[in-house]
Amino acid sequence: MKNINQDQVRNQVRERYAKVALNASDSCGCNHTAGCCTPQGQRKDTADEVSIKLGYTTKELQSIPDGANMGLGCGNPQAIAALKEGEVVLDLGSGGGFDCFLAAPRVGSNGSVIGVDMTPEMVSKARHHANKSSFSNVEFRLGEIEHLPVADQSVDVIISNCVINLSPDKEKVFQEAYRVLKNGGRLAISDIVLTADLTEQVKNDLALYSGCVTGASSIDELNKYLKKAGFNNISIEPKDESKEFIKDWAPEYKVESYIISATIKAVK
Repeated sequence: MKNINQDQVRNQVRERYAKVALNASDSCGCNHTAGCCTPQGQRKDTADEVSIKLGYTTKELQSIPDGANMGLGCGNPQAIAALKEGEVVLDLGSGGGFDCFLAAPRVGSNGSVIGVDMTPEMVSKARHHANKSSFSNVEFRLGEIEHLPVADQSVDVIISNCVINLSPDKEKVFQEAYRVLKNGGRLAISDIVLTADLTEQVKNDLALYSGCVTGASSIDELNKYLKKAGFNNISIEPKDESKEFIKDWAPEYKVESYIISATIKAVK
């Protein structure tokens, strides 16, 4: 994206997801999947249908506050996080609180969950759901994932669902993740990775950046960022089956030829 700076990217992402949070009817024709667009007239899956495709169970979906699930992910970090009673969990880009509310009962009253999101409308929505449903071990903080409002070495597990690709400074994201994790703390992330070079047309489409396409990094790049930050036991596993829902994100560009969902794990 030539001549587009980091703040322009953040502002585009923030604006798009503010509209998603507010359920705006003019939110650029976005469907539920990661803010990505569906052709006019094509049926849009409900948020629960999208989440079931991503590996969440009906029981999980029924356990969270109504409206917290907006179908914005590209995987299920809960499935790889192996959360334990008493742990402190941090969700990068927590949105309406979906994964936070699923993590809360797993860590119990002796644990806690922190959601960080840079979109005020998302934070307000998540706080509303937490208060309405009496989630006492969950809190939501406004902030950028490149500058986390979280203390050093205070977190056991970091989860994130299709958000790090939206950051214009991914190296800084992983440095911050390393800073806030305790020794032995771990990452359990679902995100999009690049499998082939994007066309110039796709690269320069800012809307596709906020649609979880243009900002994807390759597996080699992610490995480099994680190692530079200090992480060990790095594992990045692409999920071929994700092409089935990615193909609907921007059909005119056939984005499934360039990106795929992956699970990303690492340990401090």
